Amino acid sequence: MSVFSERLTEARKMMGWTRKRAVSEIGIPYQTYSNYEQGKREPDINTITMFANKLNTTTDFLTGMTDDPSPKNHSASDDTALTWADLGMPYGGKIPDELKQTYADLAESYFKRHPEMLNKNNK
Repeated sequence: MSVFSERLTEARKMMGWTRKRAVSEIGIPYQTYSNYEQGKREPDINTITMFANKLNTTTDFLTGMTDDPSPKNHSASDDTALTWADLGMPYGGKIPDELKQTYADLAESYFKRHPEMLNKNNK
């Protein structure tokens, strides 16, 4: 079995779906889906993206790029992540001096709880 086939099966089971329910929800033939789960076929990127959306996970999880199946924790590494300038937007792009320490404390607290994000952003 491939990483993809194992992850597809895992994501389906996390949804509490049988294969029959999965093909009904996803809208592909049973045999095609079964071949994906058994590792007999590999889907194209558009199909992987569709699976990720329908199974409430990410393409990174399905392809083995991450072990985290949850789509909610992946925005910090993409191009839409907030920057210091974004945090100052209500203040014309500049954080007032009296709030800089508050923002720094928030960032420090966040990275203490999520040290993996600190390492990811420093690469």
